[in-house]
Amino acid sequence: MIWPLFPRSQRGPDTISILYGMIVAQARLPCFYRDYGVADTVNGRFELVLLHLSLVLGRLFAEPGLRPLGQGLFDRFCRDMDDNLREMGIGDLSVPKKMRHIGDAFNGRSQAYQAAFKSGEEQPLAAAIARNVYDGSTADEAAPRRLAAYIRRAHDELAVQPAGSLEGGTLTFPNPSTVAIR
Repeated sequence: MIWPLFPRSQRGPDTISILYGMIVAQARLPCFYRDYGVADTVNGRFELVLLHLSLVLGRLFAEPGLRPLGQGLFDRFCRDMDDNLREMGIGDLSVPKKMRHIGDAFNGRSQAYQAAFKSGEEQPLAAAIARNVYDGSTADEAAPRRLAAYIRRAHDELAVQPAGSLEGGTLTFPNPSTVAIR
């Protein structure tokens, strides 16, 4: 028997599914589409899932003991995207190409968001959000700044959530309806 070089999470699939479900549920809150002006489309929803997933994975991969959980969560995201593509009628031969595109999108956006967090400034995060979530244009110029304020708050709150809570399938996000631009 060959043992994997990088073992997957010892957490059960239930914990990973619970965490992933919380991420998707948060990204689908109506206020993002109503109050923040995110397009209520497949792309708009995808961008919000990527944004929230990037936050959580950034937290999990920052702590060595949580990396296997992060890998399991990323694998769950990939399975969900694959399933969604097939449900949308994408053919078997096209799914791998589309998945590479999704992987590239995730990597690019995650790097942009993580770099913006490290800068400590709001402008780089708002610019990355405007470019990715709002596709470079929005009717409300304050919308990317408001979403950036929410994401910064979520990032800061996630940073202090105990590892044991995350391992137990507990994840909390701030209420986006209560976030104002700084």
